[in-house]
Amino acid sequence: MAKKYRVEFFDREYGMREAYARVVKYAARYRWRIAIGLLCGFVSASALIPFYQVLQPTVAAAGGERVAFAQRSDSAADKAAPEIRDASASPAGGDKMHGRKKNKIEKQIERAAKLPSWFSTVESVAAKLGFRLTDDRGGMQGAALFLVVVIIPLVTLFRLLMGFLNGYFLTWAATHAVADLRNEMLEHTQKQSLEFFGRIDMGQIMARVNGDPGQLQTIMTTILSELALAPFVIAISCGFVVKFAVENNMANALFILAIAVPLFIIPVVALGRTMRKWSKRTLERGSAIGSKIHENLTGIRTIKAYNAEEIEDHRFRNFFNYQLKSMMRALRVGLMTGPIVETAGLILVGVFVVWCFAFRIPLSNVMPMLVPLMMVYKPVKDFSKLQVQLQNSLAALSRIFSLLDLDMEIKESPHPVRKASFDDAIRFSGVTFSYRGASKPAVSDFSAEMPRGSFTAIVGETGSGKSTAASLLLRFFDPQEGTISIDGVDLRDISFADAHRLVGFVMQEAILFNDTIEENIRYGMPDATKEQVVAAAKLANAHDFIMSQPEGYDRLCGEKGFALSGGERQRVAIARAMLRNPPILVLDEATSALDTVTEKQVQEAIEKLMENRTVLAIAHRLSTIQNADMILVMKDGRIVERGTHSSLYAANGIYRRLCDMQHSKTTTNEDSGLQG
Repeated sequence: MAKKYRVEFFDREYGMREAYARVVKYAARYRWRIAIGLLCGFVSASALIPFYQVLQPTVAAAGGERVAFAQRSDSAADKAAPEIRDASASPAGGDKMHGRKKNKIEKQIERAAKLPSWFSTVESVAAKLGFRLTDDRGGMQGAALFLVVVIIPLVTLFRLLMGFLNGYFLTWAATHAVADLRNEMLEHTQKQSLEFFGRIDMGQIMARVNGDPGQLQTIMTTILSELALAPFVIAISCGFVVKFAVENNMANALFILAIAVPLFIIPVVALGRTMRKWSKRTLERGSAIGSKIHENLTGIRTIKAYNAEEIEDHRFRNFFNYQLKSMMRALRVGLMTGPIVETAGLILVGVFVVWCFAFRIPLSNVMPMLVPLMMVYKPVKDFSKLQVQLQNSLAALSRIFSLLDLDMEIKESPHPVRKASFDDAIRFSGVTFSYRGASKPAVSDFSAEMPRGSFTAIVGETGSGKSTAASLLLRFFDPQEGTISIDGVDLRDISFADAHRLVGFVMQEAILFNDTIEENIRYGMPDATKEQVVAAAKLANAHDFIMSQPEGYDRLCGEKGFALSGGERQRVAIARAMLRNPPILVLDEATSALDTVTEKQVQEAIEKLMENRTVLAIAHRLSTIQNADMILVMKDGRIVERGTHSSLYAANGIYRRLCDMQHSKTTTNEDSGLQG
């Protein structure tokens, strides 16, 4: 059965022009290195020109044909044929005979394969060194053939050097551009509101941020390093072929090039479109695999508790096999490109050879056209693969830019207010908030005042909106209606840095990072000293258990702190909050899942943390909030009761019913424990 890929709510398709225009912006940051790399590619391709120019004279000389200079400062006949000059000095009776001889030699020179004009400079240098490259008639000697043979390895070595520099500079630029893109994706994702993280599949987002830019790195490296050379090679080679064909009355041969273009382009474009479809499916299914791996590893305790390893292994194999099918289909389409291009190349060469044979074209005229066409083969083949790779990467780019174009970020005010201290009160005024797509508000017309130094608790059944109300104070979300103010300043106008410094948070499930205990306590306060870390741990009743281990504060906490017990994690999290020392504290009941002894240790730490602070507590165990200055009872997003513990209990309303239910449950559990 086919596994369905979860398309995220923000996904959309991007055209090739739009997507790659944005890629260029990342590459433009390294434009000078790219420019140097492209220049090296141009120089490397230009080095083929002298090779092409000496090719025909070399073949002609090897075949016994005459070889002369393409351009000389003086007459080729006057300098290359001494017998012509002798004939001009003979008696008049010999003029006719010598004239015929002169015409014959001139025709030979005219028919001769021509050396490039720069060869005369080489000849002058060789003459100073005692070498003669041409004879008295201007024809090439063995030394000249030797020189031609030397030119080829010299040109090759020079091209290798330029090719290395071309690849290095362009690959460097591509790698750094992709690193910038990956960093921007992570930064952008982290800035989104918690509403975003509540709607997405975390494993698939991980695969998108980490894996998809790798696809782009491949194509950018290929384009900039391997294929930046190709346009120059193709242009220079084809330009030489056209020039040579025109100069040697072989313009008809250019018709073959016109035939070759559609042979290469049409099938490659058609295959590219198919490739894009299957590449997109491969990426989507790869994200589903990443999501499954993340889900399994984070839920490993549940898997082991239910002995479900084999079940999960089977599910994973199904996911992978499904991706494998799309990978193989994309591979088959991609592998078809090479044979198609090679077949077109063989047809082109075959047609050219038959044409030369039919018109009895000399070998010295065939090679200067055939060799450049053969040199063009690899760049053209690379370009055909490029079409497939572009379509493949376009699928990744659509996923990347869909994420980057998403905007669910909580925005800081354009002119944020600096708030260094908390002096008066927190006020909720008619606050209403709805999650996107929800049928009713999570918090509706929420109004409350929390004076400095007060202890306010929010209670209610699951789904009543108490956690959402606390999240609004932490500015995980912004209300759609109403305001939350600190000392009369709208929370949305306070700078992020000050708002997060003023308000601390201890969650019900403490999340630690896979780092040392010391670094977890110091998290968010990187400049804190070791002494400050230890002092915070002592206040949180954490110092003793930390020092009971050989590693002490250097002990690793493990993934999400799983190397520590629940109570140990909570005390480390409390120590972290104490180190920050915020004047306002939001508590999500941190003792609800602990045993009696551990709960006492954690509760003592919390009481120390609450001292001299303004506290907003989300209460699960109502026994912990009986001394609260104000208790807000919520139902369906609204405050339905408010007051102290005694006044609410005496009112015989929802709060009393919740208290009695918890008391009855606690008594039943205690009785069961005694009977056991």
